Amino acid sequence: MSDFNARHVIEALRSGIPSRAVGEYFSEARPGMLKKLRGQMETVRENGRSEGMIFTGRYGEGKTHLLNTAFNMAFTENMAVSYISLGKETPMDKPWLLYQKLITNTYLPGAQQPGFREKLEELTPGSSIANELMAYAAKRLETDRLYYLLAAFLNTQEEEERSVFLNDLEGDFVSGAAIKKSFRRITGRPAKFNQNFSKTKHAMDYFYFMSHLLRQIGCQGWVLLFDEAELMGRLGKKARAKGYREMQAFLRPDPRLEGVFSVFAFSASYTEDVIEKKQEAENAAAIFAEDPTALKAVNATLNGILNAPELMPLTKDEIMQVLLGIQDFHGRAYGWQPQVSPEAIYAATESGGYLLRTKIRAAIEFFDQLYQYGEAGKTKITQLGKETFEEDDTPELPDLDVF
Repeated sequence: MSDFNARHVIEALRSGIPSRAVGEYFSEARPGMLKKLRGQMETVRENGRSEGMIFTGRYGEGKTHLLNTAFNMAFTENMAVSYISLGKETPMDKPWLLYQKLITNTYLPGAQQPGFREKLEELTPGSSIANELMAYAAKRLETDRLYYLLAAFLNTQEEEERSVFLNDLEGDFVSGAAIKKSFRRITGRPAKFNQNFSKTKHAMDYFYFMSHLLRQIGCQGWVLLFDEAELMGRLGKKARAKGYREMQAFLRPDPRLEGVFSVFAFSASYTEDVIEKKQEAENAAAIFAEDPTALKAVNATLNGILNAPELMPLTKDEIMQVLLGIQDFHGRAYGWQPQVSPEAIYAATESGGYLLRTKIRAAIEFFDQLYQYGEAGKTKITQLGKETFEEDDTPELPDLDVF
């Protein structure tokens, strides 16, 4: 009899599509890195101070798998999790867009689907949580925009208006004029912003507020997982420099970012192919010649990448452990009992090259052939290609800010 969950794992591994299920069942292969991740995650959960880390790994060597394992670890710690891949549509240099992408990919502990609207819709005016959030938004942030927005949201009875305010909290920012108009109509009082909100200057207010809100509704923290961070290398040099600067807000965060653990996964070749080849330190020095604070942040990020721990290739024994797990899952997935020696499985994967990903797919093809035909020839999975860091030649647009 076949096992649906086991089949899901096998098909995810076969396709190469990242899967939380795979991270749940294949989490023992890198005990050193997992211990480091778990230790920092538990520290953040226990003391509420935010931390960040970077790790690197060769293409196809298990970076995404490790992040999916971290995802499951966070759930066991009762922490909310956001998981995105950095790139053109999720640019590190534009934190307001980054916030929007993160929030739409945020999972509350144990949730199968992203989202937290239901928790916000449960807030009622005058409740202890609502009052605490109002006080926080009024006093702790750089702007008081979120105080007025939250007050209007809590006190309006119009569903369409509430939806607009919820959209704002998810990064679809409503204009300040609209907030003032709604606040006056709902409360009878004028809204007097301490300063006008600018998404290019004040986007971190939303990160701060959301980190505080998640803890108030019962989460033990917020884990941010940034996959494929090496795609920053394809951006223009100004965008890359700004991205390195913004990364420091998560690697060495302001105390207002509460209980957040940020993890960035870079390709191991990023140092040679981008930082050294594209002379990132020299570029940053020119771009931020008149902004020493920004230049210091960029250099700190570059040093963080240069000194980041690397996922080393698995030993033969560690690979064997993974392959035996695949044998077990394949048998459960299709209701049969593969009778193959560990050495035979390992030998069947050698033609796939050294990468863990290709060895896994070669092993699945090997078991597919045994299951269908009773025997297996040579597997056909070939070595995956190397990533490239060609810069995007699209001109950089100015950062328009209508607020």
